[in-house]
Amino acid sequence: MVENLTDTGPEELSTDLDYHALNAQLNLYDENGKIQFEADRQAARQYFLQHVNKNTVFFHDLEEKLEYLVREGYYEGDVLEQYEPQDIKDLYKQAYAYKFRFQTFLGAFKYYTSYTLKTFDGKRYLERFEDRVVIVAMYLARGDIELARKLIDEIMSGRFQPATPTFLNAGKRARGELVSCFLIRVEDNMESIARGVNSALQLSKRGGGVALSLTNLREAGAPIKRIEHQSSGVVPVMKLLEDSFSYANQLGARQGAGAVYLHAHHPDIMSFLDTKRENADEKIRIKTLSLGVVIPDITFELARANEDMYLFSPYDVERVYGKPFSEISVTEKYREMVDDGRIHKKKINARRFFQTLAEIQFESGYPYIVFEDTVNRANPIKGRITMSNLCSEILQVSEASEFNEDLTYSHVGKDISCNLGSLNIAKTMDSPNFSQTIETAVRGLTAVSDLSNIQSVPSIARGNAMSHAIGLGQMNLHGYLARERVHYGSEEALDFTNMYFLAVAFEAIKASCMIARERGEKFVGFEDSDYASGTYFDKYINGTWEPTTDKCRELLAKSSIHIPTQEDWKALAADVAKYGMYNQNLQAVPPTGSISYINNATSSIHPIVSKIEIRKEGKIGRVYYPAPYMTNDNVEYYEDAYEIGPEKIIDTYAVATQHVDQGLSLTLFYPNTVTSRDVNKSYIRAWRKGIKTMYYMRIRQQALEGTEVEGCVSCML
Repeated sequence: MVENLTDTGPEELSTDLDYHALNAQLNLYDENGKIQFEADRQAARQYFLQHVNKNTVFFHDLEEKLEYLVREGYYEGDVLEQYEPQDIKDLYKQAYAYKFRFQTFLGAFKYYTSYTLKTFDGKRYLERFEDRVVIVAMYLARGDIELARKLIDEIMSGRFQPATPTFLNAGKRARGELVSCFLIRVEDNMESIARGVNSALQLSKRGGGVALSLTNLREAGAPIKRIEHQSSGVVPVMKLLEDSFSYANQLGARQGAGAVYLHAHHPDIMSFLDTKRENADEKIRIKTLSLGVVIPDITFELARANEDMYLFSPYDVERVYGKPFSEISVTEKYREMVDDGRIHKKKINARRFFQTLAEIQFESGYPYIVFEDTVNRANPIKGRITMSNLCSEILQVSEASEFNEDLTYSHVGKDISCNLGSLNIAKTMDSPNFSQTIETAVRGLTAVSDLSNIQSVPSIARGNAMSHAIGLGQMNLHGYLARERVHYGSEEALDFTNMYFLAVAFEAIKASCMIARERGEKFVGFEDSDYASGTYFDKYINGTWEPTTDKCRELLAKSSIHIPTQEDWKALAADVAKYGMYNQNLQAVPPTGSISYINNATSSIHPIVSKIEIRKEGKIGRVYYPAPYMTNDNVEYYEDAYEIGPEKIIDTYAVATQHVDQGLSLTLFYPNTVTSRDVNKSYIRAWRKGIKTMYYMRIRQQALEGTEVEGCVSCML
């Protein structure tokens, strides 16, 4: 098998322009006032002719290539040894038979810049897209040839895409972990703080984003060993963590990235938020660390009544209740803690708190928000969820670790890892077998969990081994809706979103139950879950879930998707009660970035940010990306997120959220006329609609006078 080193297709290029100039034409209307989509497709072809093919290492056949990659230390030889030589050849033929072509220049550029295997000096390419897909599929399938074939079909067709760490690292010998991100608890003692910093370093080195909960740390001025006014509070710990993330990265491939979460009723909450102010003193200013705030229902109730909100000393709360502050429901215990003289407290105005949240978001886009009580009411697993991750979609139960003075574990707790991958909604709706697509994705992500054993942080390893948790995500909702002539946020769009996520939930649970039955193994704690008791299924068995619009029924009718009936749910509940589930958590919708570009998909389930998106990509400068499936005939269905507004985005996420056991990264977009009052209205709408978490806030930047270019697509939006 000789490698095909061209990617131009049968048509001849009729231009002498380079790929960068061709891509730039995408942002200029032609003489007929049309967007020049073909120029971008030509840019992708020229990129291969002018750059990729010239910098790709050539091999005469597949055997020579694989032997070289293993011998020189690029591939893990153990991966190939699990398969028969003929099977390996067949898998590569299967992938190349798709005759894959990147649909956009940015898709090709992203793949070759960020994913493909390069020579150790970084100058030449050793893989094409098909090669990366095959080695990832073989790695995840672990010798199961049928699963490898199914994974290749799902990835090559664009229906399923593993997250960046998995797609980047699987099969490589010199690599980071397959895991996207991690969540770590920090308890109120120096040993736990030291371990938290060390864990941040270890995990950043391996390429994952790390979030840490600081809620249980005593506030500034709290006593240490009964000596008053000794604690420095959470801000110095934040500075330590920021420096740690800046120092550690995955072999220079991915910069370390971290987030810290703090409860709204922690006494340091205002100084925590102030670290993101533009005019903050450099001693406290946090530049690169992401911030998240955990807000219970009581905070909204106090603001509605225009009351003060009390902030409670975590040190005292733990002494009084015998458990950390994060394990207490502040909504349930609020009045009790206010009246308890043993708990030191201070108060701030609740409305002023929300005003400050809005101000900080105007300045920085932060903080992320976790609606604590909403999250825990929807949690099917025994225990409390106290934080989220770097992208605010992971919501899992954790357990505190305990340490000896030498920082060894006296008790290994349960921390959290995120094993992510996403379905392309448009391609999944085109799947000849919707159920098999979901099952294959669940099996692929389960393999990511099974193959991860991060011993450098034992609490992460233990949590992963106990839960087998995965996060099956989604992308390209707007692209699919526009392709089908449906406006984002319309009644028809909400109806479809509801039915789609309902069907995915059913199929994902069914797949996890199937794996548990095959392996005779359930996630630890299954017996205490709402899945085991059957209460998780009540809303589906007792309610009516079916499409309400003709357009949604039309979309479903031309797909292989099956909307489960009440009887289907009853049968599934019975199987789960009998066999269990292998995965503690199944779904989480991340803010897909690079994988969306290589899949020609709109990011996550939020609207496009621009019909022609402008990105700055390293040395190459500006790169233009057209909204997936957009043509000059359907452009009216591509309103951008700023035009659509936060209400329709919140409503879209709300109907999806009810079928997702974890969270969804929700970014809201506002015009440049937005006020803090508008932002606060969004908080309230999201909270009332049952949204679990909120990610970034984005404000459209006002164009400088004289910068608008006549005929410029992105400037005219």
